[in-house]
Amino acid sequence: MHIILLSGGSGKRLWPLSNDTRSKQFIKIFRRPEGSPPLGKDEDTGYESMVQRVYRQIRSVDPDATVMIATAKSQVSSIHNQLGDGVSVSVEPCRRDTFPAIAIATAYLHDVIKVPADEAVVVCPVDPYVEDSYFQCLQEMCRKAEKQDGLVLMGIQPTYPSEKYGYILAREDSEGHSFFEFKEKPDAETAKKYIEEGCLWNGGVFAYKLSYVLEKSRELMGTNSYYQLYGNYSKLKKISFDYAVVENEKKLSIVKYNGEWKDLGTWNTLTEAMEGSYVGDVRMNDKCENVHAINEMSVPMLVMGCKNIVVSASPEGILVSDMDQSSYIKPYVDDIKQQIRFAEKSWGRYLVLDVEKKSMTVKVILNPGHKMNYHSHERRDEIWTVISGSGHTIVDGMEQPVKPGDVVTMAAGCKHTVIAGDKGLQMIEVQLGSDISVSDKKKYEFPYK
Repeated sequence: MHIILLSGGSGKRLWPLSNDTRSKQFIKIFRRPEGSPPLGKDEDTGYESMVQRVYRQIRSVDPDATVMIATAKSQVSSIHNQLGDGVSVSVEPCRRDTFPAIAIATAYLHDVIKVPADEAVVVCPVDPYVEDSYFQCLQEMCRKAEKQDGLVLMGIQPTYPSEKYGYILAREDSEGHSFFEFKEKPDAETAKKYIEEGCLWNGGVFAYKLSYVLEKSRELMGTNSYYQLYGNYSKLKKISFDYAVVENEKKLSIVKYNGEWKDLGTWNTLTEAMEGSYVGDVRMNDKCENVHAINEMSVPMLVMGCKNIVVSASPEGILVSDMDQSSYIKPYVDDIKQQIRFAEKSWGRYLVLDVEKKSMTVKVILNPGHKMNYHSHERRDEIWTVISGSGHTIVDGMEQPVKPGDVVTMAAGCKHTVIAGDKGLQMIEVQLGSDISVSDKKKYEFPYK
C-alpha cells in the first residue's frame, strides 16, 4: 500500500500544548502499547503522539507500506524527530489548501520515489483516532482503486448527529444510475435528518491511481511535474481537493468504515481519548470529578475539588477551563502574541526558560550523535554552558571537545555549531542583544564531512 498522510494546521484549539510549529499531531498523550518499541529520536517517555500512533498502526497492518507525509516546512523537524529520518516527506513551500498539497505529494511519489503511475495511493489525515481496522479499510480502498478508474472515497458510519463534519449521501437518478451528494457541515437537526437518510461522514480519505491525480494536476494547474509544481507553488490557486476534484467526479465509489473514528481537534475530544485522567506530574484529591490534566512542566501540578474541567500546563502557558467552554478557545489564543517557547528540531528540542528585553535563556537538548546547522547571528551574542553529556563545538572553523561545566562564547557574526556525543548533550544557551529574533540566522555549509 502507498499512503500519503496530510499533516497541517497549528492546532490552536489545543493551546497551550500546541503552537505554530508544534501541531496537535505531535503532542504525546497516548500511552504506547506494552512491547511496542519507541519511534523516532526523542527520549522514551512511554507516551506517543497522534502521528506516532498512526504510523505504528500502519506498520502493524502493512509492514511494507510506502508512507509519505505531506506537510509544511515548519513541521519537518518534528516529523523526523518523532518518526526518524527514514520517513519520506513532501514539503509544501507555502500553504495552498488540499488540492495543491495532494497534487505535489502525488507528483513526488511518481517523480522522486518512482512509484509507477498505474499504482494506487490512498490519502488520509495524519491524526485520526481510529482502530487498526481503519487501515485495513485503506488497504481495501487501494485494491479497489487499482481495478477501476476514478476515485474511491471512505464513508464513515456516523455515531451521532455531528455539526463538525461533511456528509455523503448515495442516491439514484431516474434511470437507476448511482450518484453521490455532498453535504456541507449542517446544524444538529439537519445532521439528524442526514443520518436517517443513510448519510455517511466524509472523513477526507481518498484512493486513486497516481495517473488520475497527475492528470487532474495537468488539467487544473498546467503541469504534473513535481519540480515545476514545487518551483511555482506560491502561484497555484488555493482550492480544496473536495471542490476541485471530488464534487466534480462522476466515477466515484465508496468503501464504508464502521469502526471507531474521532477527530481529536478540541480539548473535549482529546480528553475522551486519554487512557487516564492525567499525563505528567499531576496530583488530584478524591473530590475531583471529570477532571483531565496534562502537565509538561518540571514542577508538580495539584488539582483539588474541581469538576468538569481541563487543566494544561506547558512552556507556552497555562489553561484552566470548563470542559464545555474549552471548545471556544481559539479567538483568545489568537490574541496571545509571544515567541514560541518550545519546539522540536531534527537534532533535538529547545525550551525557553526566560525572556528579558535584551536577553533570552534557553535549555537546548541534542539527541545522541546529532548536530545543529552551522550558522551565525548578526544581532546577538551567545554563551553556551554544557550541563550534561559531551560532544564537540565548532566556532569559526575551530573544533574543540566540550563536557559538563564548559562554557563557549560566540560573538555576533561568529559561525558556530555543536555536535552531541553518543549519550546526547544538554546545555544552557544565553542570547544577548537588543534585537533577538528567530529570523536572525544565517546557515552555512558544514565545514567537515
